[in-house]
Order: sequence, then structure tokens, then C-alpha cells
Amino acid sequence: MLKRWTTVLGFTLLYLAAAAAGAAASGNGEFLYYIGVMVVLMGAVGALHFRVGLSPGALWGLSLWGLLHMAGGLLPLPAGWPYDGPHAVFYSWWIVPGFLKYDMAVHAFGFGLTTWVCWQGYGAAVRGAGGAPRPTFGALVLCSAGGMGFGALNEVVEFAATLLMRDTNVGGYVNTGWDLVSNLTGCVLAALLIGLGGRRAQAPEA
Repeated sequence: MLKRWTTVLGFTLLYLAAAAAGAAASGNGEFLYYIGVMVVLMGAVGALHFRVGLSPGALWGLSLWGLLHMAGGLLPLPAGWPYDGPHAVFYSWWIVPGFLKYDMAVHAFGFGLTTWVCWQGYGAAVRGAGGAPRPTFGALVLCSAGGMGFGALNEVVEFAATLLMRDTNVGGYVNTGWDLVSNLTGCVLAALLIGLGGRRAQAPEA
């Protein structure tokens, strides 16, 4: 468990150091703030991992999510790529113009992943009480609600950024609404995949 964590941690610290250097060089205070938030979250994930034993997929997924977030706010878009907003960075990129933005995809991925992490925490708690976790409707709603709750916390962090700094790429009320819709989409898809995976695992062999 320790080796698994230290490998992911080393990779994450490596790209965070590069992101911090880039943000400092460009005077991007917003992403220096987010890097600080990520360091706090890494500590929380580490504590959860040593308590629950998160799967390798969950740990690497969380690290990838952080990398997508850093790249989204710091890497400039190639000339001619469609984007929305004052900053031509990947977070503003229209992957499918008028339908899907990079920001929306990262939100859906990240909070779908968070729902899966909540499921793993739920499973550890059930096993600790002597039971066997089953992906029932109630359990999946609970884990999805956990994912959505962490998504709402993310919006609070972004709102704090707008209060602390004048120039951010957070966006307005409509952007916040689409963030929440994207979070919900990711959480529901993750719950469906967990449910399907659980049914296959419980299905009797032919």
C-alpha cells in the first residue's frame, strides 16, 4: 500500500512542481492558489488511502485529474482552436463547439471518479462492520450524493478564488451551473458502471 502511494505521490509532486514554476513565471496567482489546495487534498487522499486502501486505478485517476486541471489552466491553446472566455487556455476550449468544453469533460471525469472513491470508502466501512458491500440503489445514490457534495465544495473553492483575486478564469453563474451539471453527469455514469460491475461480479457462473 505504501509503495503504491509513494509512486503516485512522486508523479503528482513532479507535475505540481512544474505547474508551480510555470504559474510563478507567468504571474498566475489563481493557479498558485489551486496548487496549494491540491497539496491539502493530497494529504486528505493519503489519509483516506491508509484507512481504506484505495485501488491503484483510483489513485492514478485522482493524479490524472490533477494533471488535467493544471494543464487546463496553464497551457495555452494552439492558434485557431475555438474557446470561450477571456483566456485562451485548455479550460476554455470547446472540444465540440457549442456542446462540450474541456472544463465540462474534466468536471464529469473528476467527480465521477470521486463517486467511485466514495464507493470504495463505503465498501471498506461495510466490510469493517462484517458485511459485504452490494451496489444497491440506496448505496449508489449515497455515493453519487457524496460525489456531488465534493463537487459543490469545489465550487466554494472557486468562489473563494474570485474573492481573493481580481483576474480569474472561474466564469459566472452559467459556468457554475454547467459545472454542476457536468458533475452530476459524471456521478450518475460512475454509479451506473459500479452497479453494472457489481451485478456481473454477483452473477452465477454458467
